[in-house]
Amino acid sequence: MRKLGRGKLEGIVRLCGPFVDERLSALETGIDVFRRRRNLQEQLQGPLRGAWLAVRTPRVGDGAAARLLLFSSPHQLVPVDAPLTRLAVRLGLVTPVDNIRRLSRSVRRAFSAALPRDHAALRRAIVYLGHHAQNTCVEFDPHCTICPLVAACPEGSRRAAEQAGH
Repeated sequence: MRKLGRGKLEGIVRLCGPFVDERLSALETGIDVFRRRRNLQEQLQGPLRGAWLAVRTPRVGDGAAARLLLFSSPHQLVPVDAPLTRLAVRLGLVTPVDNIRRLSRSVRRAFSAALPRDHAALRRAIVYLGHHAQNTCVEFDPHCTICPLVAACPEGSRRAAEQAGH
């Protein structure tokens, strides 16, 4: 990816949606991690603890580390970030709590239990749910009228009832 050049990489990232600068920064961070650690691929294929320690750096947070491991190793981790947490709360999979670590752990457990065990299917589900959380189940004024998950979503059902009542 480093050989693509920033212009070409930026064009590709723009196709993924908003937050281009943040996405490019995250990609560049990941590229740097792989470039600095020549044996990283071997570490990623090994035990989870060693793989986690290999990718978790001050510049790579827990969500990014889990995402990196999900897509570049045999480890089946659910990467938890703010949009996925919002989706889990709205779907009623977790109860919101003040402690962010406890909430993240609850979100990871809930999605791990609900999503497929097959690694390829899990990857596809995470990509779909992330896209859904970023584009449909947005933070303000979510698009519940077009949501394919609204029938199983307490928040979406509540919003639909409110709209029908007005």
